[in-house]
Order: sequence, then structure tokens, then C-alpha cells
Amino acid sequence: MKKNNIIYWTTTGLIFLFEGVMPALTGHSEMAKAGIRNLGYPDYFVTMLVVFKVLGALTLVIPQVPYRLKEWAYAGFTFALLSASVSNWAVFGLGFEAIMPLIILGVLAVSYLQFHKIHPMQRIVS
Repeated sequence: MKKNNIIYWTTTGLIFLFEGVMPALTGHSEMAKAGIRNLGYPDYFVTMLVVFKVLGALTLVIPQVPYRLKEWAYAGFTFALLSASVSNWAVFGLGFEAIMPLIILGVLAVSYLQFHKIHPMQRIVS
């Protein structure tokens, strides 16, 4: 159980840094805005992404957040990272810009799997 907790908090901490802290600190820089423009998205898309990423990252690291909201945060990050990879691939080709979101998605997947190992009784049953 201790190993699962270490893996979970390490991977979740990395997601918090990559998807929460970094966008909050750099999301409104000219470089970020230029990157979004190069992909063909409007400027307001940056603000929307930053807000959702910070809220999602906080959702994952705050233990008191309900289980169901954490599931939605994992799903949202999955869609965002896949979309980032596809967008970068379509514009720049298959390079670092298209691969990096998939690497972060791999870290997110490990976090998600460890979350379910730590909290097995909280699976959503409809």
C-alpha cells in the first residue's frame, strides 16, 4: 500500500506541476498566446485552458474532493492531452510537440491506475 501511495502522489504531483502550476504561471505569456495562435485557436482559448487545467489539477491533489469529480478531472485531462497531441501533429508534424502530451498522458494514466488501487471501494456503480 505504501508503494502505491508513493507512485500515486509522485505521478499526481507531476500532473499538478505540468497541468496546473505551469499553465497558471506561463499561460498568459506572449509565447503561450503565439503557440495557441499557431495552432489556429483564438486567444480566449488560452484563458479557458488555464482555468480548466488549474481547477482540474487542484481537484486531483485535494483529498477532500469527491471521487466523482476526480474521475471527471482525469477524463478532462485525457481529452485535453489527446487533443493537444493531435493539434500539434496536424500543424507541426510528428515531433516533440505532438509526443510530449502523450508522455504526460502516460503519467496521468499511472496516476489514475494508482488512484483506483488506493481507493478500490469507491468505484462508480450506476
